[in-house]
Amino acid sequence: MSLKHRELTDAIINAFYHVYNTLGFGFLEKVYEHALAYELRKRGYTVAQQFPIKVFYDGQVVGDYYADLLVNDLVLLELKAAESIMPEHEAQLLNYLRATRYEVGLILNFGPKPQLKRKIYDRARRDGDARIERGCDRFDE
Repeated sequence: MSLKHRELTDAIINAFYHVYNTLGFGFLEKVYEHALAYELRKRGYTVAQQFPIKVFYDGQVVGDYYADLLVNDLVLLELKAAESIMPEHEAQLLNYLRATRYEVGLILNFGPKPQLKRKIYDRARRDGDARIERGCDRFDE
């Protein structure tokens, strides 16, 4: 199966592991956000931090959210520094994808062991439900 934006997400994941291996576990999410944004920019990618997302209900703005990072105007990143990736983290990212034109997102957890999940929201699907394209826990890098 061909993964959407695979080359970019692979590069982001590589940068994630580089930052994790350099800083280790125990900092606040904001530290990892700044470090990963810096690392991605250093590698030549365009990065927007705290990317604003408006939430609409019945045509009215009912809230504002902020995705941690947006890379190359294609992939949303939600960063965590938690024990593990939880279902509510996945729901948060899927809601970000639903609320925007973006279809691919990564949850990157800078917890005791690095973890990631890749999510896709396929706009071509008629039922409007999001699906998981790939989710994994990676501890070997």
